[in-house]
Amino acid sequence: MNKNIDEVEFTIFDTETTGLEPEPGDRIVEIAGIRLKGSQKLATFQTLVNPNRPISLAAQMVNNITPEMLKDAPNIDTVMPKFLDFARGSCFCSYNATFDLEFLNNELKLMGKNLPEDIVALDILKMARKLIPGLDRYSLAYVAQSLGIKTEQKHRALSDVELTLDVFNKLKKISQTKGIFDFVGFTGLFGL
Repeated sequence: MNKNIDEVEFTIFDTETTGLEPEPGDRIVEIAGIRLKGSQKLATFQTLVNPNRPISLAAQMVNNITPEMLKDAPNIDTVMPKFLDFARGSCFCSYNATFDLEFLNNELKLMGKNLPEDIVALDILKMARKLIPGLDRYSLAYVAQSLGIKTEQKHRALSDVELTLDVFNKLKKISQTKGIFDFVGFTGLFGL
């Protein structure tokens, strides 16, 4: 059954990592998500994650997450099942979703698991490029600013999720002004 997008639950999520490449060994150090339906926030998830490896100085400069903050954090083996339970049954959404999903998939692979096959994922960056063409650039902060959102990007998972949620809601309204109300059409345009 094809639902209206306001009847579907979405999980906007973000990861912070030790670096940019999961294949050579970069790992998740923080994960956060907000689950919503329509304009209503249903739940929030946030935790640091001990990556059991050093975090690069470059990553620390971006996300301000230090080794001291991570030493007592739970391992991904503890965090991932909780995050997947939190998001189960919802549409996964992220800004530059390929990046975050690569990290989720890599962590699951290291645990001998896979993302559930029935996951539907949307890329909010793809939404921005299609719904507001012609911007000079498409960084989250720049897109938010172009949409009149005043929040500053802090490069921490939960604050970035909150900013992404604001961007998602504005872009969803733009898509609705273009006649996109059904979930199948929405995922056809913006899904991965």
